[in-house]
Amino acid sequence: MAELATLAINTIRTLSMDAVQKANSGHPGLPMGAAPLAYALWTKHLRHNPKNPSWANRDRFVLSAGHGSMLLYSLLHLTGYDLSLDEIKNFRQFGSSTPGHPEYGDTPGVETTTGPLGQGAATAVGLALAEAFLAKHFNRDGRTIVDHYTYVLVSDGDLMEGVCIEASALAGHWGLGKLIFLYDDNQITLDGDADMTLTEDIAMRFRAMGWHYSWLPDGTDVAAIDQAITAAKSVTDKPSLIAVRTIIGHGSPNKQGTSDAHGSPLGGDEVRLAKEALGWDPEAKFFIPAEALRHFRSALDAGAAAEAEWNRDFDAWRGAYPDLASEWDRAQAGQFNEGWRDELPSWQAGQQVATRNAGGDTLNALARHAPTMIGGDADLAGSTKTLIKNANDTGPGRAAERNLRFGVREHGMGAIVNGLALHGGIVKPYSATFFTFSDYMRPALRLGALMDIPTVYVFTHDSIGLGEDGPTHQPIEHLMALRAMPNLYVFRPADATETVGAWATIAELDHPAAIVLSRQDLPVLAGNDQGIHEGVSRGAYVLSEHQSGDIDAIIMASGSEVSIALAAAELLEESDIRVRVVSMPCWKRFEEQGDDYRESVLPDDISRRVSIEAGATLGWERYIGAEGIALGIDRFGASSPYARIYEELGLTPGHVAEAVNSLLDD
Repeated sequence: MAELATLAINTIRTLSMDAVQKANSGHPGLPMGAAPLAYALWTKHLRHNPKNPSWANRDRFVLSAGHGSMLLYSLLHLTGYDLSLDEIKNFRQFGSSTPGHPEYGDTPGVETTTGPLGQGAATAVGLALAEAFLAKHFNRDGRTIVDHYTYVLVSDGDLMEGVCIEASALAGHWGLGKLIFLYDDNQITLDGDADMTLTEDIAMRFRAMGWHYSWLPDGTDVAAIDQAITAAKSVTDKPSLIAVRTIIGHGSPNKQGTSDAHGSPLGGDEVRLAKEALGWDPEAKFFIPAEALRHFRSALDAGAAAEAEWNRDFDAWRGAYPDLASEWDRAQAGQFNEGWRDELPSWQAGQQVATRNAGGDTLNALARHAPTMIGGDADLAGSTKTLIKNANDTGPGRAAERNLRFGVREHGMGAIVNGLALHGGIVKPYSATFFTFSDYMRPALRLGALMDIPTVYVFTHDSIGLGEDGPTHQPIEHLMALRAMPNLYVFRPADATETVGAWATIAELDHPAAIVLSRQDLPVLAGNDQGIHEGVSRGAYVLSEHQSGDIDAIIMASGSEVSIALAAAELLEESDIRVRVVSMPCWKRFEEQGDDYRESVLPDDISRRVSIEAGATLGWERYIGAEGIALGIDRFGASSPYARIYEELGLTPGHVAEAVNSLLDD
């Protein structure tokens, strides 16, 4: 058996070497060094079904050190996932299923996109958190339908990244006992020896964060790795980190144990020498011994049997708890209960309501129709208004609650919420913080957009409208920065009714969304709620225009500046200037509408256009054209009552009217 294990491990190593060499690009060192660790996990512990990568109760494996992607691709191919040897040979090539770093949705069996170090580890905390929550919610009377582990292979670089530490602190605080980190402790980073930059006591650090820790001195000892994983699984009240001393580039005579094996192909001569050292035919490329393949492919029968057993248990559970089973089905589909639209809140025109308050009311209306809708904030619940009422908070040893208390950890929060969405069964997981702190979570937000997963990022205190806290807290460039991000739908509603419309659109959107809300009170727009909701769902709509239908100019705005645009239109009407006001809460949705609709809102023959938005003006030129005027803020804000800042920076009805008049005078 030991010889078979060695053969299987060396198959992983040589496949990885060959793929990197053929691509002339990649990272061979990690797959070669960590192959025994991965082998022990995948053949002795990981419960998965290669023929059904989406099986709900599978164990999750995350390669946080995504640069070592060939380790994962080798395992996926060898164990029988729908990843052919031709795809392995096509490593890092355009259109292949084996990109340079693992990408969710591109490759069967890849649970999350990784590569930016620390992100995979932090996202895995979300995966483990989802398991804990769903287990508490759905398991009944000894009938266990949610019961699986989340395993993560991490590197030195992962453990250096702040996002990893933020999320790991929460994992220990919450006591996520089914989360296991496998630390590829090879003492090498890209630039050289790890102790050039990493000398802290990893064991002490993770124990201080509430983790179980163990260390293995020999990364080739499969039996010891197996025993360490078994021991970690027996620790149910805290996550585990198993540090395994490996040799990067194991088997390469001239490069193993050095940074030369980290991020570059070994070279043809060194590949041949490494294969000879491993007892391989030095001239054989992409060679998979039949015995090794049979051994790995035993995962097919084992996985099918594990899922079949779970299906039997699930059917028995469904029979015993039919109502709960229906709830499970909706949760897995990411759907709210029927009738959710009927309970959305509404307000009277003219009321003064901050959109953050309206957002909180709407979130709670939705949460009543999705028991597995969970989320939280970065220690700002009193300001973001995102607590679910009559629900419990997470805390020490309490992970399975609806109100996630992240503390001041925006980056970790964003990654964890991504993990909740990736897991499945959590409906519209959300995070919340002040808009200016979207900077702190942007890398996680970007990965959520790259994966195109249905996360919701709530941002309040959206502009200079927060006033006295000053420019450190007043977002300027943030709105345009998020609008520039592919796949992300950014909503900035004008009032309480538009806020409901934004949430209603997000509820049925199978993509990531950000909703950007005001701190200050805003007047509720006059009009039909359903019509406004429909307008928001289209991204932009005609809110107001001259009763004659003739138009001299168009004023467009988003968020709190829509009411300023309406007031400017009234001033212009007094001078017989006919103005259309367009509210534009979501540019991306508007761009997705047909040509006819977009023309009906912004007719090409009306070139006199003014935009107003309390943020950077960059980008508005696509709507106002070469002759238009963009009123906004291309400087940092100031500390002052917000009305004074708006006046000083020229964001008032009078300034908008002047801008329109200047266009008409030309």
